Amino acid sequence: MKILTLNTGSSSLKYRLSEARRGSYIADGLVERIGSPESSISQDTREGRTSMPRRAPDHREAFQLMIKFLTDPEVGVIQDLGDIDAVGHRVVHGGDRFYESTEITPEIISAIQDFEDLAPLHNPINLLGIRIAKELFPDVPHVAVFDTSFHQTMSRVAYLYAIPLELHDRFHIRRYGFHGTSHRYVSRRAAEILSLPIDNLRMVTCHLGNGCSMAAIRDGKSIDTTMGLTPLEGLVMGTRSGDIDPSVVFFLVNKRGYDLDQVERLLNKESGILGVSGLTNDVKTVLEASHGGNERARLALEIFSYRVKKYIGAYMAALGGLDCIVFTAGVGERSAEMRKLICTGLEELGIELDDDLNRRCFACEMVVSVDDSPVKVVVVPTDEEHVIASETFRVATSKGG
Repeated sequence: MKILTLNTGSSSLKYRLSEARRGSYIADGLVERIGSPESSISQDTREGRTSMPRRAPDHREAFQLMIKFLTDPEVGVIQDLGDIDAVGHRVVHGGDRFYESTEITPEIISAIQDFEDLAPLHNPINLLGIRIAKELFPDVPHVAVFDTSFHQTMSRVAYLYAIPLELHDRFHIRRYGFHGTSHRYVSRRAAEILSLPIDNLRMVTCHLGNGCSMAAIRDGKSIDTTMGLTPLEGLVMGTRSGDIDPSVVFFLVNKRGYDLDQVERLLNKESGILGVSGLTNDVKTVLEASHGGNERARLALEIFSYRVKKYIGAYMAALGGLDCIVFTAGVGERSAEMRKLICTGLEELGIELDDDLNRRCFACEMVVSVDDSPVKVVVVPTDEEHVIASETFRVATSKGG
């Protein structure tokens, strides 16, 4: 059974064709910079990598490029679209309705639309991808896999904000959490690497990229997470501020003449690593600048690592102890220096890196703590597409697809 997984972004289309039963990929592809003259497509297969500039003025054309590459006589991997048995879609926000992945019907599309206010940058574009894909693949099951569903196991104590409960009841204002497919995958994979049953582990998973979130996981279930109603809450990120006193908004609007659109742009697109460093949201570049003596770059990294460190302590308390920390995503997988900066000073809590192993680990699966560290530190490259494909196979076969 061949499954196509789709992650439709505002300017990109990420796709993977998988062999469901084997759990292996056939092709990985990415259409970048949709709408730009510099748009391009790249595709990895077992035969190698193909990449070239191709015009993709809109998402519909990006889908056509994907189909062309998948079916191309020279670089393609299937003969025609009839070889695809099911399509899985990443959907960012499922609100408090979707506790698990589900087959996409007109009613499900309407429900996803209902949560657009909670994810205005993500759900509309996810829905666009769903509509285009259903036109192109009308005769196969389509499955929505929600970023938020993994965190639906949080208790009311963890997900409710201390505001009038009527606001939750009327407007669904609460903590939802994101990156759920990533937290789910790396927590399970880390348990496998450690040869320990996940249903008896207390874990903190750290998804550190341009967007960042952490989750406290007990027995394989999320009990708390850093992102909230939207992806703005929690850790310092590439361009997002993370946790901030809400009165900053009132101060900027009422005392300094900002309008709400300016504040939203400030907190989501001009803050975080970019805002503090004054350079870029790219951690690698900021690290290089800090090595060259740039004090703002150094400060940005220290604030970033301090926030992660603080949440590790908080989640140890929430979990009643800790067995494992997992690092994943671009920064978590690839930056030994940031992992070191985060873990330094936590030795008294039973967290001790092996400096040599940590330096050697770059986008690899590896335990990077010392052998006798009470809390194991594991690096696991995330694979959200694997989760989407697995969930799509499960839902499609259970529905008779």
